[in-house]
Amino acid sequence: MIIKQAMVLAAGLGTRMRPITETMPKPLVRIGGKPMIDYVLDALVAAGVQIVVVNVHHHADQMETHLAKEERVEIRISDERDQLMDSGGGLTKGLKLLDQDQPAMVMNADLFWVGEPDNEPDNLSRLALRFDPLRMDMAMLCVEQERTTGHNGKNDFSMADDGRLTRFAPGALNPVVYAGALALMPHLCDDAPDGPFNLNIYFDRAIATGRLFGTGLNGQWLTVGTPDAIAPAEAVVARYGGSR
Repeated sequence: MIIKQAMVLAAGLGTRMRPITETMPKPLVRIGGKPMIDYVLDALVAAGVQIVVVNVHHHADQMETHLAKEERVEIRISDERDQLMDSGGGLTKGLKLLDQDQPAMVMNADLFWVGEPDNEPDNLSRLALRFDPLRMDMAMLCVEQERTTGHNGKNDFSMADDGRLTRFAPGALNPVVYAGALALMPHLCDDAPDGPFNLNIYFDRAIATGRLFGTGLNGQWLTVGTPDAIAPAEAVVARYGGSR
């Protein structure tokens, strides 16, 4: 399966990145000379995505100006200037701008990876192949703690041998971190509540029905949540020579 449409969640306030984000949106913070959202767009393009919805709120004009330069994919803006919708509400609003009958990727604008092996399919192509809407509500990229940079040390899920995910509990086997990329069918959110809500509602529902699956990420995963995290992230990017 090749997934040709995606949404990038990019509307957050970036409060922990202050004072940098007082004058710019977090997705435009540069790591290794490149805005974080460009690492995300590069990955989507490499996987064959053609249409990308990006939601905007904080310093929305800067985001729109930057995205207007993107020529490799069609960019559609989901405008949250009037109300920030949180991860679930923002996703629900943005997905309405995509084909409801075709699968979609969802990515966070400030989470990315470097160092994928050249002799294997890229992470998002592998995720697309993994996603089976008959068996799954969502399939997500996951990564082990030892291949993260800037993470808080907490595990999100345990991954079974068949890839099925459950919430992590102390002592559970195969702990993994959600790597900020997933695949779903847009109509999954048709019953979403009005207004802002957290996407974890859908994660928990999928777990309850045995329909949340994961696949392991190749490479080194980075999250840059504070100004102090920039230097370690740039060191990793330099070590791997940039994105794939």
